[in-house]
Amino acid sequence: MKNNFYNDFDFERVSQSVREEDYRTPFQIDRDRLIHSSEFRRLQGKTQVFLPGENDYYRTRLTHSIEVSQIGRSITNYLTKKYSNIFNYSYFIDQDLVESACLAHDLGHPPFGHAGERTLNNLMKDYGGFEGNAQTLRLLCDTFYTIGENRRGMKPTRAFVDAILKYKSIHSKFENPKNHFIYDYQNEYLNFVFGGKELPKQFQNTEALNNFKSIECQIMDWADDTAYAVNDLVDSISGGFINIAKLQKWRKINLNSLNELKIEALDQIEKWIKEDTYKSKFGSEIGKFILACKIEERDSFMNDLTNRYKYLLTVDNNSFELIEMYKKIAVDLVFRSPQLHQMEFKGNNMITKMFNVFAENYITEITGIELLPNFTNNLIKQEETINGRARLVCDYLAGMTDAFALTNYKRLFDPDYSSIADIF
Repeated sequence: MKNNFYNDFDFERVSQSVREEDYRTPFQIDRDRLIHSSEFRRLQGKTQVFLPGENDYYRTRLTHSIEVSQIGRSITNYLTKKYSNIFNYSYFIDQDLVESACLAHDLGHPPFGHAGERTLNNLMKDYGGFEGNAQTLRLLCDTFYTIGENRRGMKPTRAFVDAILKYKSIHSKFENPKNHFIYDYQNEYLNFVFGGKELPKQFQNTEALNNFKSIECQIMDWADDTAYAVNDLVDSISGGFINIAKLQKWRKINLNSLNELKIEALDQIEKWIKEDTYKSKFGSEIGKFILACKIEERDSFMNDLTNRYKYLLTVDNNSFELIEMYKKIAVDLVFRSPQLHQMEFKGNNMITKMFNVFAENYITEITGIELLPNFTNNLIKQEETINGRARLVCDYLAGMTDAFALTNYKRLFDPDYSSIADIF
C-alpha cells in the first residue's frame, strides 16, 4: 500500500543512480546502506560518556544510536495511533526513515566524545570549523564510499538528508561558532533539501533556521535527548559517578531552581538507587517521555512540496523540565568531574598533536613525508586549496575510533612504540 505522506520530491536522491526495481522502499535502502557501512560500525569504538572497553555496561556511540532508533520508532508508532484523525494506513510518518535518522545522527562525531568535537572545531577554526552533525552530512553526501582513488556519498534521499539536519545555518553566518552549524560548502545540500526555494526573511536568523526541522528530524532530536539524558544517568550511577550523597549535595546547591516536580523526581532517583532498581525504573521513564509527545499542525513555506513540515512535535512541559534536569545532573556530577576532565585532557592533547604534525606536512605545504595512509595521501595531493587539504586531514582524524586514535598517537610520538605491521 502506497504511503501518501511522501511523494517523488521526498524520494529524490542527492545524485541519481540507475538501479533495477527494488523490493525495498527508498527509505529502507537508505537504512540498509547505513547499517552495512564501516562508518556505522566504528561507532562501537567511540565514546558516549566513558571510554569504550573500560567496563562492559558502559554505552558506546553505537549502543546509544541503537537505543535512539528504538525510541524514535516508538514515538512514530505512538503518534500514528494517537492521532488517527490525521494518520492512517495510507498516510503516516515512515518508521524506517525515522530509524535511519536516529541511527545516523552521531556518525560524524570524532573520538573522545564532545570534547574531541570541541578540539577539532578549534583546530579547524581557520578552515571552516568542525561540527559533528555537519560531519554526518559530509559522510552521507560526500565521503561514504571509496571508489578507486576517490570517494562519494551514499546518494541519500532528500527526506533522509533533511531528517539528520538538526542544524541548517552555515558556519560563516556565525562569529567564531562553537557548534550548531553546517559547513559553508554544504549550502548546496540546504538548497537541495528546500528544493531551491528562497528562504523566508524570518530564517535569516540563524537560530530560527536551526529550529526549522522536518517532523522526522524533530522525532530524532527528542529521541536523542531522551536516550542520553536518561541512559547517561544510568551509566553514571552504575560507574559510581553518581550516588545518593552526591545527589543530595547537588540538590542543596541547586535548591532555588527546583520546583515540586523536580524535588519529587530527585526523591524517586534516590529511592531507586537505594533499592537498586534504578535501571528498570529509568527504563520506564523512557516510556513516559515517549507518551509525552504531541503533534500540532503548522503552516510552512514548504507545505506545497512536502508533508514533512506540516507538523510540529511538542512535548509536555513536565517531561521537558525533567529531561533538562537529568542533563544538568550529568553535566555537573559527571562531565565536570576530575576523572572525565583528565580523560578529555588526554584525548584533546592527542588530537591536537596529531593535527599539528599533519598540518605541517600536508596543509600549509606537502612536504613529501607520508604520515597518512596511501589513499588519504593521494586525496590530499589532488587537492589544490589549503582549506580542502585541512578538511581531508580533519576527515581522517574525525573518523578514528578512540583506540585507533591512541594507536596512531603512539606510532607518531611514543619512542618505545613501533609496529610496522599495524593496520593503517
